Amino acid sequence: MGEAATERAATSAEIAEMKAIVRGAIDAGAIGFATSKASTHVGYGGRPVPSRVADLAEIKALAGVLGEAGRGIMQATIGKELFLDEFVEIARATGRPITWTALLAGLSFGVGDHRQQLARSEAIAAEGLKIVPQVTPRPLNFEYQFKAPFPFEPLSLFKPISAADTDGKARIYADPEFRRAFAERLLTNGPPTFRATFAKTVVGQYTPQPELEERLLFDIARERSVLPTDLALDMALRTRLEARFRMPVANHEESEVEPLLKSTCTVVGLSDAGAHASQLCDACLPTYFLGHWVREKGAFSLEEGVRMLTSRPAEVFGLVDRGRLALGAPADLVIFDPATIGASKLRRINDFPAGADRLISDASGIEGVVVNGTVIRSRGVDAVDPAGPLPGVVLRGGRAAA
Repeated sequence: MGEAATERAATSAEIAEMKAIVRGAIDAGAIGFATSKASTHVGYGGRPVPSRVADLAEIKALAGVLGEAGRGIMQATIGKELFLDEFVEIARATGRPITWTALLAGLSFGVGDHRQQLARSEAIAAEGLKIVPQVTPRPLNFEYQFKAPFPFEPLSLFKPISAADTDGKARIYADPEFRRAFAERLLTNGPPTFRATFAKTVVGQYTPQPELEERLLFDIARERSVLPTDLALDMALRTRLEARFRMPVANHEESEVEPLLKSTCTVVGLSDAGAHASQLCDACLPTYFLGHWVREKGAFSLEEGVRMLTSRPAEVFGLVDRGRLALGAPADLVIFDPATIGASKLRRINDFPAGADRLISDASGIEGVVVNGTVIRSRGVDAVDPAGPLPGVVLRGGRAAA
């Protein structure tokens, strides 16, 4: 999705070509077809990524390839003109399952709140349609810099910023008219849920005054008698846009999260999968879930917690020979200590090319990892040569390749 889109509908010839690509991928073993309508998915120059330009007819045509093939799942990141009503229409037309990201406590996406979305999803499941929302046990936080202001990029106000280089961004951030519009949007006239999350913004990293780190932006602004939006932009400009801020987006009220996790129509998902590596890290989702929700809160039994992380996702995504221990099935195991399993707080390391940074979390309580009957990790140390032959195999169509 890195390329920006020309904002026009695809022609019939282009749709036929894309359908052939999807069919070729399915025949080669792809698990399904994925698309996105999320307003946060922005490409070069601040323009939408190609999938956002697709109309419903195009999406239905590409998803229809799954129906013709009789296999595969559709994954969608929801957005304008692609949500539950459209999923029902596509599922009925194709007969194939759909999973979508994400059902989060505190987010409405403009179509009811999370409670209404869950109730509708459960009603859809009761009709026999396999339309499965993905949920997460973790609060969703974004750490951002104003050189890459991901949480704000859906705002039309930020379109010229997405298209600008660092110096161009700095000029816009210093402009009084931009600051007035930014303050109006974030403090008075913007969507109430977005304003509420911005009000919980924390200063993550500010080298000129480290004592301000981990403090609420609004508290500092109040002490200095300035607008929080002006303060954030001033801190950004003082550090050449390197200052970091952390903004909660959703899933912070655990009493609201628990029903989403316990619903029979959802699946635990929404890991970062390596995206936005400097802004968030949810790769620790499984260890966090077992440590916090299973052991500390007791909201789930150990057996149920393991099921939610193994056989349930395998069932939803059509991984037919994974997710369970059984005679003749692959011996894929994670051996852990229920008393110590967990995830550390996030920390930042610089191990990407050119010293770029990312967020990571350290696991505790993992005793070993077994793939196809071979121990590959034992007590945090590689048990096989990572440069040598490995026991893993490619899954094609949800099965181990012959």
